[in-house]
Amino acid sequence: MFFTDSTQKQNLDQMYKKLQTYIGEIKGGLRPSMKLVVMGIVDKKAKRLVTLSTKPQEEETEGDVGLQLKVNFRDKAVQRNARLDGKWGSSENTLSFFPFAPGESFKMEIVCEHQQFRILVDGQPLCGFTHRLSQLASLTALRVFGDLQLTKVA
Repeated sequence: MFFTDSTQKQNLDQMYKKLQTYIGEIKGGLRPSMKLVVMGIVDKKAKRLVTLSTKPQEEETEGDVGLQLKVNFRDKAVQRNARLDGKWGSSENTLSFFPFAPGESFKMEIVCEHQQFRILVDGQPLCGFTHRLSQLASLTALRVFGDLQLTKVA
């Protein structure tokens, strides 16, 4: 589904250590039955980790964000939200457990279903987030940044 050629793969670790930001294309945009996978190692003194599904080049502007996952290690919270027409909606924070630990690896799966995103961490259901943006196909970029070392994005 994604992006990297063999040259990029060889330089992946070096790039992430310097930038700690990843932006990749979601070819054809998001649609039900697609799964995005983010794997990495949380920094030992982690404060935050953010994953966004966006329209390309709009994550820093007023463009739409279909799903923002904001992991806050101090509060042991995972905030979910969306930005439509330049305005953030109400955030959702309810969790049954907090799966991230400093210095530990994780595998996050974001499954796009017809009505919602379903988020799993290390194979365990973490939460859901009902779609607020009707045009899922317009979400053609995945952005990951924060206090982590990425090992795989697919």
